[in-house]
Amino acid sequence: MESAQHTPGSLSWRLSSHPITLLTFLAFRMSSLLVYLFGVLLTDNMVLIFIITILLLAADFYYLKNIAGRRLVGLRWWNEVDPSSGDSRWVFESSDPATRQINATDSRFFWLANYAQPLLWVALAILALLRFKFMWLPLVAIALILTITNSLAFSRCDKFSQASNLAGSALYSSNIAGNLASNMVGRFFTFGRS
Repeated sequence: MESAQHTPGSLSWRLSSHPITLLTFLAFRMSSLLVYLFGVLLTDNMVLIFIITILLLAADFYYLKNIAGRRLVGLRWWNEVDPSSGDSRWVFESSDPATRQINATDSRFFWLANYAQPLLWVALAILALLRFKFMWLPLVAIALILTITNSLAFSRCDKFSQASNLAGSALYSSNIAGNLASNMVGRFFTFGRS
């Protein structure tokens, strides 16, 4: 009976390859929302709620970007700025699928939480507008910027990793890269012999 409840890929943290990372990730994801919700409903101290929510959002952003993304789904991203020109460049990194198998449960939790949180913040923005609580909109806007940035960056990182895995498998499976390299080297050493 218990094995029927916990099939691979189901939303049970017990099936996670990294349960501590997963639970910490989910705690950070929920904590900023809960502090904001209970703070708006239970207290009039806007400054305290604003500061605590911003700190939790920053910790969530850092943890998701640098730790949870890498450990749960094998993805990481960052932004580099060229010092000479000032141009910004996004860098996406993914683990090698040959050496790392992604747990289906970790992946489902990661992507569900990654896309659900911006939607919840949009709902809270609408609620703040409907209740005429305009003073909370800057906080919700900051939350939306941080959560949408992570969601978009990880989506692009995932698409980049799938495209590079597809290109890599095409090159290696048909041995195109090896044939090209051996032909180029062969031509280099036979140049001028005829």
